[in-house]
Amino acid sequence: MIYLDYQATTPLAPEAREAMMPWLAGPEAPGFANPHSPHRYGRAAAAAVEVARAQVAALFPAGGRVVFTSGATEALNLAIIGSRATRLAVSAIEHAAVLDTARFVDPGVALLPVDAAGVVDSDAAIPDGTGLVAVMQVNNEIGTVQPVEALAMRTRAIAALFLCDAVQGAGKLAAPEGADLIAVSSHKLYGPKGIGALWVRDGVELSPLIHGGGQEGGLRSGTLSPALCAGFGAAAALCTSLGTSDAEHVERLWTLARSLFADWTLNGSEEARWHGNLNVRLDGLDVARLLSECRNVAFSAGSACASGSGRPSHVLRALGLSDRDSKTAIRLGFGRYTRDDDLIEAAAAIHAAVRSQGVL
Repeated sequence: MIYLDYQATTPLAPEAREAMMPWLAGPEAPGFANPHSPHRYGRAAAAAVEVARAQVAALFPAGGRVVFTSGATEALNLAIIGSRATRLAVSAIEHAAVLDTARFVDPGVALLPVDAAGVVDSDAAIPDGTGLVAVMQVNNEIGTVQPVEALAMRTRAIAALFLCDAVQGAGKLAAPEGADLIAVSSHKLYGPKGIGALWVRDGVELSPLIHGGGQEGGLRSGTLSPALCAGFGAAAALCTSLGTSDAEHVERLWTLARSLFADWTLNGSEEARWHGNLNVRLDGLDVARLLSECRNVAFSAGSACASGSGRPSHVLRALGLSDRDSKTAIRLGFGRYTRDDDLIEAAAAIHAAVRSQGVL
């Protein structure tokens, strides 16, 4: 199987798995201990959590703290609901974890439009009285990179909070400067699933969603998993140390992928984009049939979180595409562990299946 679905989840880095193993030990070793216990075993586990916290914090700007969560969805809920803002403005192409939560808090939430390339206008109107603005750093479906720094400055000027979903950008791009709240997920940067984090700028006050033992500075009660924290931390540290080589590798893969799919139409901006995401469409393509016939290639028709819904992509709709055109799009995601041969072989399989439909 050739794996080209890096936006849905990245492979677990071997180094992250190795960092987790001591904390998955049985009764013959102290790694099973509760990190909130006061004894020696517990203190050792707590120390591992704090090492991981520092490793994850290195992905963010100075002047804030890292709160561990179960993933980015919880982090975004904590930021949006915990901010106590009642009037919200979010981009029209946000992930459902932002859109649905924003609509829960503010049914009249303002949607900031994007242009035909999928980029939010940094001068888009923000309604008076808005208490929180949310714009993602990199879109998960089409890979467009948003002008988050400019939007954060505008948000600060109206005394509102700026939340950035940096799930697709963390560990790949520089942290979004000027944000008050930043959400990330471990499994999108080669770490384990089941853990994420919310970075909270110093001075920003939030109310907890989960009540109980008061862990995570009172913002997120519940026993932390030292294994998940250690894996997350190791993955974050690896992104820091391999940042340059990872970026160079992705650029080479992007150039190759664009040449292999030169006859397809690109969705989203080619320039303002994370180049590990190739979202393309082909007139007349039956994507459901294509997915079923390319059993040896793992790729996507859109967001994994919305797969199976049958609904056209709200992201592609926001670009101005018709529902018909939206349903002819595929997404290929690649990164650190993708080889050139993987792309070449996958493209051959996809094009063979496309030709069987008489499209190419």
